Amino acid sequence: MDNKNIFKAQINGNLELELDQTQLDQLDIVPNPQGGFHIIHNNTTYQAQVVATDFDKKTFTISINGNEYAIQLSDAYDALIQKMGLNVSSGNKMNEVKAPMPGLVLDVLVEAGQTVQKGDPLLVLEAMKMENVLKASGEGTIKAIVSAKGSAVNKGDILIELS
Repeated sequence: MDNKNIFKAQINGNLELELDQTQLDQLDIVPNPQGGFHIIHNNTTYQAQVVATDFDKKTFTISINGNEYAIQLSDAYDALIQKMGLNVSSGNKMNEVKAPMPGLVLDVLVEAGQTVQKGDPLLVLEAMKMENVLKASGEGTIKAIVSAKGSAVNKGDILIELS
């Protein structure tokens, strides 16, 4: 089976399910004209409603037969990113950007004094023959570019300082 078609769902922060595309294809899901969905699985029917979504964070709140569930989805790509150490801690204010792995700074996309928001691209780091765009995990103002274009960096090296 292709690992790219496996999804993990963490439900209410404690139950974890692993689903593949074949299992999802076996669900009979029909949109309900009054809103929500009618689902049939193993000869059992369910009424489902999407309550809230955050596609960026892959989080969803759904109601099934009147019970609400908070769901966090992840796929093979999320697992790879975490394994490579590319997860950047979340928060509103950033102080510095560190190299998640050894590599070569291919391009710096910001300059000192520039204000950045969460998700803004900061620099391109080549590692393991792949170009990785490091993005801001929060807001801040670029204080200094520590690692210039063309410089080799080690994991944990400070690349950019923010204030």
